[in-house]
Amino acid sequence: MAAVEPEGAGTSCDGCVETPQPGPARAVRTDGGARSDHSVPERKKSAGLRVRIAVIGSGGAAFAAAIRASQEGAQVTMIERGITGGTCVNVGCVPSKIMLRSAYIAHLRRSSPFDGGLAPAPSRVDRVALLEQQQGRVAELRQSKYEHFIDAAPNISLLRGTATFLDARTLHVRRADGSAQRVTFDRAFIATGASPIIPPIQGLHDTPYWTSTEALAAESIPPRLVVIGSSVVAVELAQAYARLGSRVALLARRTLLAREDPAIGAIMSAVFIGEGIRILEHTQARWVAFDQGEFALSTDLGVFRSEQLLVATGRAANTASLDLHAAGVARDDHGRVVVDEHLRTSNPTIYAGGDCTSHPQFVYVAAAAGTRAAINMMGGDATLDLTTMPAVIFTDPQIATVGLTEAQARAAGIGIDGRTLTLDNVPRALVNFDTRGFVKLVAEAGSGR
Repeated sequence: MAAVEPEGAGTSCDGCVETPQPGPARAVRTDGGARSDHSVPERKKSAGLRVRIAVIGSGGAAFAAAIRASQEGAQVTMIERGITGGTCVNVGCVPSKIMLRSAYIAHLRRSSPFDGGLAPAPSRVDRVALLEQQQGRVAELRQSKYEHFIDAAPNISLLRGTATFLDARTLHVRRADGSAQRVTFDRAFIATGASPIIPPIQGLHDTPYWTSTEALAAESIPPRLVVIGSSVVAVELAQAYARLGSRVALLARRTLLAREDPAIGAIMSAVFIGEGIRILEHTQARWVAFDQGEFALSTDLGVFRSEQLLVATGRAANTASLDLHAAGVARDDHGRVVVDEHLRTSNPTIYAGGDCTSHPQFVYVAAAAGTRAAINMMGGDATLDLTTMPAVIFTDPQIATVGLTEAQARAAGIGIDGRTLTLDNVPRALVNFDTRGFVKLVAEAGSGR
């Protein structure tokens, strides 16, 4: 099932996570010396004693696992090398949705279906003020949704540093000051997330290009912006910057949103072109140069110039520095931790979840994985079923999908019965004077499933 709807039609946010309150438990403290053993005597849950769990990371998956395990009586040590909260709250869902919303407001002030009675009132974009507002909310949510729980849960402790496996039961944690500490565990949960993929384009590494991280924290709106990429992050930020004042060109190796139903890409291409965004499909970058404040990007369609270049070509798992082989944990060809439906790795005492695995990169998937992994680490039997996982892209119109696309169903040998309803047949869209989009249902022929 797929739906493409105007921005105001939905209010859900893929960055809003309600984290459960941690239950009461005792704390195990570590000393602050250069080297110590962060362990407690090995105990069994059935005897009412502590299981030691090490959680590597502090994002949605990590916190979901830590809180659930602590509620069930485990002693949890979270290990974080960077800022608490992971991608979503700091450099992903939360800041991007704030930026998208501000861009939407700017767009409506310039043009809306009600301009006849509400005269357009374009306003000057003060990016510094918007950024201050954005980062203030990020800090607020990081404290209330993440840091608060560490302070409130006596059996969850946070250790700052970079973790690597020494063996199947021991981690080595190196702090920023160079000191080191060992953490022994009964179970471990890997939730190290992912980072932007940087494609091997000649000259790119010698330029001050943006990834989504820099794009969300930029203090100014570039007059011209070229975006390399055509999936979720690329299209969301391309539209946001265009609405905030940039002239945007987007380079797609195939077509816009090629992994989605073709009708979605077709509608969003028309929307983007209507908003002045130039879409260059089936286009590849050959080389990049930067000189005197200007990027030059060579493609098979010629050279494009801009004040800024955004690279948004996907994200890769943060697993290279973990020494997973020392713990007997397997990775796939893309560096992602291999897990089964119980979130268990090739080492039965080590689990993983979130963006460092092959699961879809959504915070709600990560949180679901963390909770189920914690249940299993504490002796339960929970599985993660993503068969009917919903997904959202926060462009305008917004895009929501769940289940198999028509092409996926046909590839699986499923006979289908499809229906599409365009929004010019939907009264709610008609009264909004915004009929961009459609609702499409793909059902199994005969059963209607």
